[in-house]
Amino acid sequence: MKENLSAFVYFAGWRLVRWLPEKTAYTIAYALADYLVKRNGKSVVRFRSNLSRTQESISSTDLDALLKKAMRSYMRYWVDTFRFPDWSMQRVRETVTVTNEHLLTDAIASKTGVIVSLPHAGNWDHAGAYFCGKGIHLVTVAERLKPEKLFLKFLKYRQDMGMEVLSLDSETIGILATRLREGHLVALVADRDLSKSGIQVQLFGGPTRMPAGPAVLALQTNAPLITAFVSYTSDGIHVEFRNVEIPLQGDQKDRVRNIVETTAKHFEDGIRRHPYDWHMLQRIWIDGDFKERS
Repeated sequence: MKENLSAFVYFAGWRLVRWLPEKTAYTIAYALADYLVKRNGKSVVRFRSNLSRTQESISSTDLDALLKKAMRSYMRYWVDTFRFPDWSMQRVRETVTVTNEHLLTDAIASKTGVIVSLPHAGNWDHAGAYFCGKGIHLVTVAERLKPEKLFLKFLKYRQDMGMEVLSLDSETIGILATRLREGHLVALVADRDLSKSGIQVQLFGGPTRMPAGPAVLALQTNAPLITAFVSYTSDGIHVEFRNVEIPLQGDQKDRVRNIVETTAKHFEDGIRRHPYDWHMLQRIWIDGDFKERS
């Protein structure tokens, strides 16, 4: 019952936000963001805690202001998501700016394939649609949501943008490796994996775990690995790409850890500059009262 209610809320919101005039939709979303901050529920408390660790010695007043801005950014993401099917490809292209775009396009042109690792920041679907619009075959992975009809809704949403979306299972890495050898783009959100299989690294001075997948793929296929940080602009997004050096020496385990540590440092740099666009409302650090999953 709870899962069906959650799906109903998403579907109703999706329809309502697309029906409303654009300015009204965003105005309502920002008002809802302010209400959620004031209500201070469990997710907001976690959001505040996460943001506080990204800004050294931030005052309580400044943290309140940062939280409000970050929650508005998060709600902007959802309005963008619900309204995105109505955007023209021209609007998608005109609302994206990119730093170091050649790191991606040169790899695609040379048919080596390329791995993009990115955090939950800005609107990564917007970025994906932009590159799909350039004729690039983009492959990504989606965890299964419950109920199934909600998962299928988001699956179709990304497929309609031109993405190939794989469900996360034991065969996923092998399929992604094949797509890279075919010269395609593999984009993976990779700033959180608190399971025992996650690679422990430092983020803003605290321990966290991030997925090994992008690093493992880079070592298996020799495809270049780059990070992307997506931040919001006044009318769209900006994407910054950075190259990740692949270590040539050491055993597999050490090389994977080295790559994930570099990735974490890139994410940290982007979050430090644009903390309000990092949409991390879940636990990410494994210190304090963290309890290991069984």
